[in-house]
Amino acid sequence: MAAIREKRSYYEADKVSVFLSPNKIIVGKGAAQQVGKEAKALGSKRALIVTDPGVVKAGLIGVIEESLKSERIKVGIFDKVEPEPPARIVDECAQMVQEGKYDLIVGVGGGSSLDTAKGAAILATNKGKVLDYVGVDTVPKRGLPKILVPTTAGTGSEVTRVFVITDEAENTKKVVYSNFNLADVAILDPLLTLSMPPFVTADTGLDALVHAIEAFVSVNATPFSDILAIEAISLIAHNLPVAYAKGNDIEARYNMLLAANIAGLAFTSGGLGAVHGLAYVLGTEYHMSHGRSNAIMLPHVMKFNLIGNLPKYAKIAEAMGEEIEGLSLYEAAQKAVEAVEKLLNAVNIPYRLSEYKIPKSDLPKLVEGGMKQARLFVPNPRDLSEEDVRKIYEEAF
Repeated sequence: MAAIREKRSYYEADKVSVFLSPNKIIVGKGAAQQVGKEAKALGSKRALIVTDPGVVKAGLIGVIEESLKSERIKVGIFDKVEPEPPARIVDECAQMVQEGKYDLIVGVGGGSSLDTAKGAAILATNKGKVLDYVGVDTVPKRGLPKILVPTTAGTGSEVTRVFVITDEAENTKKVVYSNFNLADVAILDPLLTLSMPPFVTADTGLDALVHAIEAFVSVNATPFSDILAIEAISLIAHNLPVAYAKGNDIEARYNMLLAANIAGLAFTSGGLGAVHGLAYVLGTEYHMSHGRSNAIMLPHVMKFNLIGNLPKYAKIAEAMGEEIEGLSLYEAAQKAVEAVEKLLNAVNIPYRLSEYKIPKSDLPKLVEGGMKQARLFVPNPRDLSEEDVRKIYEEAF
C-alpha cells in the first residue's frame, strides 16, 4: 500500500476542471460580528434575515441583527423556514423581500435556511415561482446580494451553487443549479454552532462526510475536489466524535465548520453520487433529516461502490485513521467502510432501515423514489441498475 502514499498526482493534464466559490469566505471565532461591515460594503440599506424558529429561539440572531444595525442598516426577519424547505416557503419569503423592498439577504441557520435565502434572493429579481427554475442554469438574472452564515456544520450550502427544495405536489426533492446561487460573502463562526445538540451535531457532521466522500470518488472529481475532500474527510473523522461528546469544545466545532465548508466546495467542483440519490426518498417519505438519511445509506452504497475506485477508497480509510500498511488494495478499501461504521456507532446513528421502523414492504416505494434521482447515478463511481438499487436498499434493512 506504500504506492498510495507515494503517488503525488493522478490528475489528467488534458482534462479541464472548474472551481466555483463565493466571492469571500470569513472564518473564525466571533466572525459573525462582521456581517454589518460586509453588508455595508455591498451597499445595503435594508437587509432581511432569513432563518428558522429554532435559530431564533436559540438566540443566535442577536449578534447578526446588532451588527447590521450598528451600520445603520434596517433589519427585517423572516423566521418561517421549515426543514427540507417546501417550495411554498421560498415563494413566501421572496414575497416578503419584494414587499419590504429589501436589498440584501442574510441567511442564518442550517441548510434549509441557507437554501431558502438563496431561493428568495433569486426570486427577488426573476419573475415566477421557485419551481420554475428547477434544473441546471435556468435562472436568467443575478439575484439580490447575499451573506450566508451557517449555524450547523453539515450542508456547506454557504459555498455551493445549488439549493434544494421540496415539491410537495410530487413529494420529491428538486434542485436549482446556478452560479447566481453563490454567496457574495460566507461567514463561518464556530460560536454559532456551540448550541447544537448532539443528535444534530451527528446528523449534520455525517452530511458533510457524505459530501466529501462522494466528491472524492466521483467520476467528475477534479484536482480541487480531491484536495479539499480528503482533508474534509480527515477533519470530520477526527473531530466529529469530540464535537458530539463535548459540544462546547471550540476547536472541534471550528474544525467541523471548516470541514463542512471545504466539503461543500469539493462537491461543487466534483459532484455527488448515489448516496444522495438513494437518501432523498427517506426524507420525503419518512421525514428524516437530510443528514440522517445520508448517514443511513452511506455504508451500504460504499460497499456497492468499492470496486469502482479501490485506490480512492483506500485513501479514505487512511484519512480516517485506519492502518492499511501491508493490506491488499481491496482490503484497504474495505477499511473505509469499517471506518464509517465505527464513526456512525460512535455518534449513535443506527444505519439499518429496520431500526427506524420502516417496513420491508415499503421496498418498492424506496426503489421508485431512488430511481427518481437517477441523475445522481451518473457521477457515481459504479453504474447502478434498478436491480442494484433494490439490492442496496435490501442490504440497508
